Amino acid sequence: MPTVLERLNFALHHAMETDARVYVLGEDVLDPYGGAFKVTRGLSTKFPERVLTTPISEASIVGVADGMALRGLRPVAEIMFGDFLTLAADQLVNHAAKFRWMYNDQVRVPLVVRTPMGGRRGYGPTHSQSLEKMFMGVPGLHVVAPNALDDPAALLAAAIADEDPVLFIEHKLLYTRSLLEAGRGELADFQLESTGGDYPAAVLRFTDWPKPALTLACYGYNFELARRAALDLAYEREIFSEIALFSRLSPFQLVPLIDSLRRTGRLLTVEEGGLTLGWGAEVVARAAEAGIPGLQVRRLAALDLPIANSRPLEDAILPTQEAVTQAALSLTQ
Repeated sequence: MPTVLERLNFALHHAMETDARVYVLGEDVLDPYGGAFKVTRGLSTKFPERVLTTPISEASIVGVADGMALRGLRPVAEIMFGDFLTLAADQLVNHAAKFRWMYNDQVRVPLVVRTPMGGRRGYGPTHSQSLEKMFMGVPGLHVVAPNALDDPAALLAAAIADEDPVLFIEHKLLYTRSLLEAGRGELADFQLESTGGDYPAAVLRFTDWPKPALTLACYGYNFELARRAALDLAYEREIFSEIALFSRLSPFQLVPLIDSLRRTGRLLTVEEGGLTLGWGAEVVARAAEAGIPGLQVRRLAALDLPIANSRPLEDAILPTQEAVTQAALSLTQ
């Protein structure tokens, strides 16, 4: 199976081959470097006039991309590390996300901002954060995160085709991860129910399962933790779970989460951003508003601390498979 990195690279190549409006811009995106994580490898060789290397100025990168989108192009801007999105927040939040509304729908900003997020690589406090929660809930801005189950190429293609700006969050550990397929390989024990559409959400259930005891809600790389914890709970404890996996984080998706919770009555959210005011908090709030009788909830996320360089400290700060398992046990026992 191809890797997430290979599928993202394929999506960019295909988009540039089939649509002359697609441009790629960012720091160090030219060959032979091809971007810090090699997602843009080969593009500048094949499309030298439409791959633009930029100065080290995130505000300028997104600002130029805003202008390109307003003039009818489809720019894909790369921010080398997601931590530096704070430097482009004005261009995203006050410009790209607002122009459609400020000008009475006479303009659109079909912009994609791709960026790697997340820790577990020892990169330290300013290169390991998961800051997507800072951009969730911004009117007019879509926040999307690929995973190893839904094809990342299809997800990126949908983002490029979107008429609204999309912040596309790529966890660093997913790049070398091979794609998964429900019912086969590492997902042999699971069957999949997907919403389909441009930004699909899915529920995975055990193929031969008694009544599930809880729902694990997650996105991006944390699907790996949730999947392994669900298998551990099933094999070692005979506690069966459903996994609700999301690719679009904002605007928020209620389906198929609420249907799963009506079956399980227990919810555990798993994310790598800080616990306070995170994605999981919104998931729990929406679930509570759905009025599911007797619903029990837990949230698992990073501690509200800067991410350490030291591997043992990083592991202590970020959620782990064992932490997911223990949080699930606390809900079900």
